[in-house]
Amino acid sequence: MAQAHQKNHDYHIIDPSPWPLLAAIGAFLLTFGGVGYMRYLSGGSFELFGLELAHPWLFYIGLAIILYTMVGWWSDTIKEAHEGHHTRVVSLHLRYGMIMFIASEVMFFVAWFWAFFDASLFPHEAIQASRVEFTGGQWPPKGIEVLDPWHLPLYNTIILLLSGTTVTWAHHALLHGDRRGLISGLTLTVLLGMLFSFVQGYEYVHAPFTFKDSIYGSTFFMATGFHGFHVLVGTIFLIVCLLRALKGDFTPKQHFGFEAAAWYWHFVDVVWLFLFFSIYIWGGWGAPLAHG
Repeated sequence: MAQAHQKNHDYHIIDPSPWPLLAAIGAFLLTFGGVGYMRYLSGGSFELFGLELAHPWLFYIGLAIILYTMVGWWSDTIKEAHEGHHTRVVSLHLRYGMIMFIASEVMFFVAWFWAFFDASLFPHEAIQASRVEFTGGQWPPKGIEVLDPWHLPLYNTIILLLSGTTVTWAHHALLHGDRRGLISGLTLTVLLGMLFSFVQGYEYVHAPFTFKDSIYGSTFFMATGFHGFHVLVGTIFLIVCLLRALKGDFTPKQHFGFEAAAWYWHFVDVVWLFLFFSIYIWGGWGAPLAHG
């Protein structure tokens, strides 16, 4: 009866999933645990429902639940695809979900760009007395040495543009049934993603300013740091796709997991181009460059 029902309808009904509820619980614990963890590090207190939560353990419990949910939920999604449950309508909705997720990520980065441009375009804002004190009424602030945009940032720009090319190569290879090209393109993309993270880590270690030096440092590290985190997430995403490709997953007609990873990676590329031109080049224009 269930099989006949599935044949007559372009959708499927599955058993109730525990993952949404578990994810909500994990997110709740992670959020309040994170606040408690920060209070713990600063020596403060944090109470919720009469319980003292200024400890790190709640944060790690929430993080563990989130990671477990991610692995379990996506494993079930892959299993459903292998069993043929990803009908045309289901596949379309998966794509809608990924599109909405990337749109939310765009707005996430809009916040950090907003903070940067607000500080850089109005460094002498009269109503922001503390801003004038920290910036000296100019941008970049007085006393700040900036990173040379034509050194490590340019290297990382080339690395990410190359990675966008290799992941596109892998996608086209998959569409044409070239599994060797798919694996080669994914391998190169993963290696380039790792190289980007290494170069950015080296850049951070040798940066002439810190997060707490001024509003320049805080906006710089928040924007570029969160982008670096997204590169890390995208690299893990692509590693999973590579492992699945090695196992023989993905066909020219059914490969949404890889397609979603490629979309995400191109999004990361585009964000970096905005960061490179707005923060590294325009945002540091006229300031002394750090050497060494």
